Amino acid sequence: MHKVTQLLLIILLSCGQRLNAQTVYLDVSKGDDRNAGTALAPVASFDKAISLTGNFSGKDSIVIKVQPGLYVLRDKITLDKQVSENLWLTIEAAVMPDDPDWKPEKMPVIQSVSENNSQTQFPHAVGFLIAANRVRIQGLKFVGNTNPEIRYYYPVTRENETLNGLEVSQCYFIGERNSSPIQGAIWAHGAGTHVDHCIFYGAKNALLLFKSIKDFSLTNSIIYGAYEAAVWFGPFTSDFKFSNNIVSNCTYFWLREENTFPKYTFRNSLFTDMKGFMGYYSKSGSIPANKNEHTEIDVRRSGNLILSAVETNGLPRDYLNPASESDGRELNAGIFKSKIKERKVHEIFNQNLPDNISKP
Repeated sequence: MHKVTQLLLIILLSCGQRLNAQTVYLDVSKGDDRNAGTALAPVASFDKAISLTGNFSGKDSIVIKVQPGLYVLRDKITLDKQVSENLWLTIEAAVMPDDPDWKPEKMPVIQSVSENNSQTQFPHAVGFLIAANRVRIQGLKFVGNTNPEIRYYYPVTRENETLNGLEVSQCYFIGERNSSPIQGAIWAHGAGTHVDHCIFYGAKNALLLFKSIKDFSLTNSIIYGAYEAAVWFGPFTSDFKFSNNIVSNCTYFWLREENTFPKYTFRNSLFTDMKGFMGYYSKSGSIPANKNEHTEIDVRRSGNLILSAVETNGLPRDYLNPASESDGRELNAGIFKSKIKERKVHEIFNQNLPDNISKP
């Protein structure tokens, strides 16, 4: 009977792998780049996972499933697999934030230690270079570049302004200016950039969008502590959606191109504790903009934002999301797409107690 059960399990796993023939499995802890990249035999590096996607020729979108762990980038990862029309290349965490068993330690962490690996416009370091249409990144945590020789680091970059389709959702971008800085979390030219349910914390700039920008959206996201600007935005187009966001403690909220007066519409958001609000960028640096033509609909310009923070018990499940007593919590901005259910005080207390202490 035991042998029959084993045989059935092997058959079921094999069928599952065939049904997911356009999926590569990546596991830095248990994988090996000599493996085939299946669920039972994952690879260990992004480079190998990307190379395996070149073997696919099916009609399904390609997915790279990333298991928990620390992924150290010694050079940029170039995502240049051109999937057929209307199909996407998706890089996503194996366990997503809204999954029942998700917790912070299950989120894959992308850490760069690379030297400058791009000369586009000026020398800088790139984490993921988006070099194809229709690329989706989901459920990853990007931290800064710890190489002390690097001044400019961009975790996600798209240099080619003719490209279309870049979706980033449920990702953290966490920089620390004194040790692992992020110059700009997402620097993307081109069309179809959509950012949803992301948290940008301590990056010098969150979003940098300049050339051929159209069909852009930023929704349900938090930008905190951008010490240059939350967003730099190039020539304006009408395909623009900004809603349900929280932006706080930034030097500037928004920098636009000099001598332009775009008619942005910002909706249903919280902007609080900003040193400057709207400005424009010039050869001499950032300059406050006194004349503006944007529209604000259901936007609050003040409020007490309280983010769930790390204390003695380590990372809370909802870290860097609005705490239960915070203003702006009703916007559903943050890493979770489903709203965080309120918990009773004693449930939180019990969860955080060490195992060797009795619980009431």
